[in-house]
Amino acid sequence: MQFFNSLTFAAISFVAFTALVAVISWWKTRGDNLDTQDGYYLAGRGLTGPVIAGSLLMTNLSAEQLVGNNGQAVRVGMSTMGWEVTSAIALVILAFVLMPRYLKTGLTTIPQFFEQRYDAGTRRLVSIIVLLSYVVIMLPNILYAGAQVFVNIFGLDEMLGISYFAAIAIVCVATAVVGSIYAIFGGLKAIALSDSINGLGLIVGGLLAPVFGLMFLSGQLGGDGSFLDGFDKFLHTDPAYLNAINEANSPEPWLPWPLLLTGLLVNNMYYWATNQSIIQRAFGAKNLKEAQKGAVFAGFLKIMTPLIIVVPGVICALAYPGQDWGSGDSAYPMLVAQVMPKPVLGFFAAVMFGAILSSFNSVLNSASTIYALDIHRPIFNPTASDAHMVKVGQNFGTIVAVVSTIMSPFMLYMGGITSFVNSAFAAFNTPIFVCLLCGFFWKKVPAIAAKIVIPVHVVLYFTLQFGLRNVIPFLKDVHYLYFTAILFVFDMLLMWVIVKKNPRPEDFVLHDAKAVDMTPWKNGKIWATITLLVMVAAYIIFSPLGFGKSETSTFERYQANQASTSVTETVQE
Repeated sequence: MQFFNSLTFAAISFVAFTALVAVISWWKTRGDNLDTQDGYYLAGRGLTGPVIAGSLLMTNLSAEQLVGNNGQAVRVGMSTMGWEVTSAIALVILAFVLMPRYLKTGLTTIPQFFEQRYDAGTRRLVSIIVLLSYVVIMLPNILYAGAQVFVNIFGLDEMLGISYFAAIAIVCVATAVVGSIYAIFGGLKAIALSDSINGLGLIVGGLLAPVFGLMFLSGQLGGDGSFLDGFDKFLHTDPAYLNAINEANSPEPWLPWPLLLTGLLVNNMYYWATNQSIIQRAFGAKNLKEAQKGAVFAGFLKIMTPLIIVVPGVICALAYPGQDWGSGDSAYPMLVAQVMPKPVLGFFAAVMFGAILSSFNSVLNSASTIYALDIHRPIFNPTASDAHMVKVGQNFGTIVAVVSTIMSPFMLYMGGITSFVNSAFAAFNTPIFVCLLCGFFWKKVPAIAAKIVIPVHVVLYFTLQFGLRNVIPFLKDVHYLYFTAILFVFDMLLMWVIVKKNPRPEDFVLHDAKAVDMTPWKNGKIWATITLLVMVAAYIIFSPLGFGKSETSTFERYQANQASTSVTETVQE
């Protein structure tokens, strides 16, 4: 029994599960033709609904989510679930509004549509913005968040006798190397298959944290250490943490309720319906029906994910009342290290590693796809063969992996992970989504519109978020998603002005590439309605109408603490 509780057994089980996923992925894809554009970048257009749903979920659920969202939850409570639960709305819209149009055009990348709808210059502009966001924001944060989990759970810095920064850097490099092998040499199908296997592992392993966490909470608060007692204490110890409805004036990391169907919806629509690293899975569907199944099922799963990436953070807050968590990013790794039984620690580490790899290799594959097909081929080698473009994508992916790996340890100094990523992305995601939305549904929008809307939005957002909020007191604590909501309206009005002044001479007509069968999912809208009703039920449960009824909210307590601190500092002066 001592052997099963040892670090050696944890290491063996970690390597075994990680190797099993790799072997299965290789075996299932060993005969695939990766020399064609569709074969390498779109898995041969043969992905089914369950594989798409699993890959969508695993691309989204990374250590960045586990660390960042739980880090927010330990500070503010269940409102963090808004980032997860409301994703169902965007995925349903993707399935029944945008996916029929995407698959009709036979797209491989989102920027391809921007050339069809606007012009080649717009395609390059969008491609460059997306690539920069991947290299500078997404990939480094994925690696850093994963490294944080491993370093904190296993105490690698102390074990190896090195600094915390050095330990983070070592894990970032190791993760990048393995992830790059999947992304660069395996193509989308290998990524999607490994995602599906790791997805099952993540559901099992991820649920272990709240299960053992509730047992730990019971013991920590004087109970009998049972799961049921821990669950009872979770529901009744401090209901303020179970209220997902935050005040309209609450700042980040709280999530004000007016943003749920405004700024957050715009953010989700970009992420789930426009972001290449996500949407590429649906582009690889064998037909429209499977794409819709995958999107709707992924939406349902997103409603369940707070059990894994929000509840553990709340458990931490209840188990250690009054503790200052700082950015909160240390909470989840600390809870796992505290409650996870040693015999399953290796399996859990492997599942976590799979989640990190999934997000890393998916984004890396998408970066390679965009560069090869949207920048290199049209600019440098329009007549290049598919096999050559696959090589170009692989070479570019290697460069991106090296650059993002070098940057990743320095994310240690960027504050809360989720806050940094989401606030930075907000500068680019809204105008790209606006141009895509208007491009599909407004036939008179001219080519010049995107070249005006995108840079104007970026300048205005950076001015508001990183300039005016520091000099205008009223803006200091305004949630950045309010800026997103306001600028979305501004972008749409700007589009309207441009169309009025300079309409497209001829109406845009959506090209039918006849790439896949476009028969829709017969019962899809029924399942989509059920998914959205479950989403509403989740918000009722975690609200003052359910388990979140309390005399004071977490934000009101924060305000009281700030006022008390201000008074103390004034007295001392």
